[in-house]
Amino acid sequence: MAHPKHRVSKTRRDKRRTHYKAVAPTLATCSNCGTTVKYHTVCPECGYYRGKQVIEKEIAV
Repeated sequence: MAHPKHRVSKTRRDKRRTHYKAVAPTLATCSNCGTTVKYHTVCPECGYYRGKQVIEKEIAV
């Protein structure tokens, strides 16, 4: 098992972690209803994906 010989300073640790960051998901507009949806997912409002209806959505009355 590896045992560190010297303590890693906060600066050196943080320099190594500079590339670990969250990225915002890519958003697109639904071609059917115009709402904003995440790429490669079915529209939660109308149930369309790439111009075809994939999920039957009930209309709230």
